[in-house]
This record gives sequence, C-alpha cells and structure tokens, in this order.
Amino acid sequence: MRFTPRRRSPSSDEAAQSDIVIEFREVGLTYPGPPPVAALHPCDLVVRRGEYITVVGPSGSGKSTFLNIAGLLDNPTTGTYRMDGIDTASLSDAGRTALRGQRIGFVFQAFHLLPHRSALENVLLATLYRKDLPRHERRVRAENALRTVGLGHRLHAVPTRLSGGERQRVAIARALVARPSLLLCDEPTGNLDSATADTVLALLDTLHSQGMTILLITHDPAVSARGRRTVVIRDGMLEDPSHEVITA
Repeated sequence: MRFTPRRRSPSSDEAAQSDIVIEFREVGLTYPGPPPVAALHPCDLVVRRGEYITVVGPSGSGKSTFLNIAGLLDNPTTGTYRMDGIDTASLSDAGRTALRGQRIGFVFQAFHLLPHRSALENVLLATLYRKDLPRHERRVRAENALRTVGLGHRLHAVPTRLSGGERQRVAIARALVARPSLLLCDEPTGNLDSATADTVLALLDTLHSQGMTILLITHDPAVSARGRRTVVIRDGMLEDPSHEVITA
C-alpha cells in the first residue's frame, strides 16, 4: 500500500508559503539560572514539504532540544516558529497538543509501545485526536498503516512477541496513521542491529519517495548520509549549509 501524506488546504494569506512545513526565525531556548543555560541558540531553519533532513551533532549539543521544539513538546524562549504556516506561539496548550497530534508523527529510539496492547491497538492510540473520523475509519487507517510497514500479518501481536525491527515498524505505523505533515525521528535505529536498521531506513526512504517530510536525528554518519540535506548542531548552535531566508 502506498502512503499518501495528508495535505492541508492553505488559506489565501498562506498560499505563497504553503510548501513550508517548518519555519524557524531566531528560534532559541534558554533555561533560567542561575546561571541561564542556552540549550539552543537563536537559529533560522526552513524545512519544505517533501524534504528528508538529517540532524547530526555530539551528545549534549542541543539536538534533543531542537527536536522537542520542532515537535511542539517545548516552547522556545525566543523567536518565531511556524508549523504549516501557523504561528505556534498563538496557540493554547490544547491547540498545540491538537496540532502535534494531527500533523506531527514521532518515531523514538525506545519505541514507546504499550507492552500489553496489540500492534493494532498501539497504532489506534495515535488516532485519538482525529475526532472527525468514525471509529471504523480509524481502525481501517490503523490496519492500512501496519500493512504499509509490512506488518499486516502481525496486527494482533503484542510488542513482547515482536522483534526489535518489528516494534520499530509498529512505531512508524503509529506515527503515520494520522497522515501527518512531518515525521520526526530521534535515533530510530539506535536500538537495532545493522541488518534490521537497514530495513527500517529503507522504509523511511520509501516514505520519503512518496512525499513524506522527514527530520531525523542521528549520531551515525551512515544514517545521516541517507538524508538529502544535513543540519549540524554544535554547542547549541545550528549550522545549516543551505540556509534559506523567507521574506515576510
């Protein structure tokens, strides 16, 4: 089954920038002290629809902070972050949660699956914010997402009966089921052997070829090379060799 990312219909004032998924303008995050700690220095970044970007940097460099801001898990203390043209600072906590649930899919190193729920039930949990979908449609989408990642025959298996690669594919299916604008991956192959990691990375390649926008954090140069563009974070400073300025 082919995966098709959900498209939003831009309003007239967003039409010119409708292909931009992420826009950071001087976005940074400083934790209060004493002394204050700049986890991410103010930076600019533009991610266009359909890009596959890898984010690299040493441990403690600010990669997780960057991902948490992009995923609407943390609020920046400076700058403006627009997601699909929406100024995220204008949203309430409930609005941020809804936007995250509807338009961002997460894939983590540790899978984060509920151990006593089936693969299908784990994927269905990600449809909770799709109140517009009937229960039957949610189930159909969850089953189709699992078939997309090659697990149509494992719908009712619990995570403890799945291999590491299968668990990560369930996690990817969970991230895809809401048809998000953006897939955020945090070291998605960190807990996998090389052969299984290649299978997962090949799946991400396929999703990208079908139009999915992917932002992947890794410390592995071989994984980083799978992306079409690489962003480096060192000491809380983002370095984007293809820096693009968006005019108002």
